[in-house]
Amino acid sequence: MNLWVIFITGLTLGSLTCLAVQGGLLASIITAREEGDLEEGRNKQSLPLRGKNHTVFPTLAFLTTKLISYTILGFILGAFGGVLNISPNIQIIMQFIAGLYMVAVALNLLNVHPIFRYAIIQPPRFLTRMVRNQSKSKDLFAPALLGAMTIFIPCGTTLAMETLAISSANAFLGASIMFVFILGTSPLFFGVGWLTTVLGDNFRERFLKIAAFAVLYLGITSINGALIAGGSSITLQTLTDAIPIEINLSGNGGEAQAAAPDTGVRTEGGVQTADIQVSGYGYTPNYIQVKAGTPVKLNLSNSGGLGCTSVFRVPQMGITKTLTLGGTDTVEFTPQNPGKLTFSCSMGMYRGTIEVI
Repeated sequence: MNLWVIFITGLTLGSLTCLAVQGGLLASIITAREEGDLEEGRNKQSLPLRGKNHTVFPTLAFLTTKLISYTILGFILGAFGGVLNISPNIQIIMQFIAGLYMVAVALNLLNVHPIFRYAIIQPPRFLTRMVRNQSKSKDLFAPALLGAMTIFIPCGTTLAMETLAISSANAFLGASIMFVFILGTSPLFFGVGWLTTVLGDNFRERFLKIAAFAVLYLGITSINGALIAGGSSITLQTLTDAIPIEINLSGNGGEAQAAAPDTGVRTEGGVQTADIQVSGYGYTPNYIQVKAGTPVKLNLSNSGGLGCTSVFRVPQMGITKTLTLGGTDTVEFTPQNPGKLTFSCSMGMYRGTIEVI
């Protein structure tokens, strides 16, 4: 097994997909520390690099515990196979909770209400008493804890690597796979912490607002993705679709009619069949139209690497399918009622629509 390929996957695709969920947690902790510095009237520029308030240390704490926890997880997955694999429902719940946490932190940074200050993680008192440097323990505890807990909110690429670790059936190889992959994702995560430091030195007050809105966006995206992956009838998309507003830019006074959409479906032996190309960035086509009461067969060709799209879900039909890289998998079901079915990746970040008529 070529571990260099896994490292490059982490450095590129893994960094981007994991940052969507886990990066918000890191940014929220660092920006919370920036807010604390402002309130206490500290000048971070006057502190040396080894100072306890420098954001390099919280970032390193986050990345170190994340690397250690995933390496241990890889060891366990390699040794025991799929027995300890986290269920899709648990993944969705943890993604939803992570989104709520990021929203709460963002609202705290924006000073919306004092209650959101309780969202900032602090070490237990008994642990604080065991640590000689109490202030430093507070700086490092929250990012270190969140770094370790990211194993419960993996991105789609990480899930693919966990599956690879399971299939290795070797504890040390499983640990190596996860270690190399997480190591590959670390530069981008470290860049988030470094950027926070640089901008915080010059634009601290303004940066806090920008960071708060960024964390808020990531939190809402994570929550919405979890709702989509869980098959909720209430998502940002369904709310948008419910708004009865149409804007006609055709210049024909509303008389022009849109061409009928390509249903993307053919009938073979009484089965409605559609071919869907799966890439690391979504599905093509992402809309198909089928008839109720007739069997449907989807041919899913996965040429898109090891991203979250490697898991295909149709939550309303209870379908979750792990796709074979470089191969074609099929999903079959029979829709009974007219309406719209949503299909998505494991995180609900990429989606498509099956319209049943």
